[in-house]
Amino acid sequence: MNSFRSENDLDDLDWKLIDELQADARLSYNELARRVHLSAPAVADRIRRLERRGVIVGYQARIDPVAAGFPVQAYIELRCAPSSCLLKSSAAADFPEVIEVDKLSGQHCSMLKVRASSLAHLEGVLEQIGKHGQMDTHIVLSTQYQDTRVRRDHPDRPVSTSPGWPRRTAPAE
Repeated sequence: MNSFRSENDLDDLDWKLIDELQADARLSYNELARRVHLSAPAVADRIRRLERRGVIVGYQARIDPVAAGFPVQAYIELRCAPSSCLLKSSAAADFPEVIEVDKLSGQHCSMLKVRASSLAHLEGVLEQIGKHGQMDTHIVLSTQYQDTRVRRDHPDRPVSTSPGWPRRTAPAE
């Protein structure tokens, strides 16, 4: 069963545990307990509950793609031909360079995030993906900001601001 949950399903303690685990998933139950002011068995119980509910879906090491030999990153906006949709006619194993696929509204049906070892490698990937439809490719020159953590909404912050990118500022002291 796939249900939508709101952040209201999680209490303050759940969010403290989530924040700590996102910062360092290797923390022991004893260290987590110390940081959130609970007993280790209570922390273990809460973590198991978050895992059962599907809030925590796994633990993994974060790898620097450049250090691992994949310095080229690109985004590909794809408008599939109806008869050869990438998502319907391929499997993830066919494109190991593709690390994320998002279905989109608008002119393009999908956005693919790709990593490659070189521009020549990327060119080969683009030739293969191009068989599925029209592409607009954007090579990443540098990443200015990245945060993969899931954070709790703060009621004192506006949902959107205009004009420009909303900036987060430190709270006044």
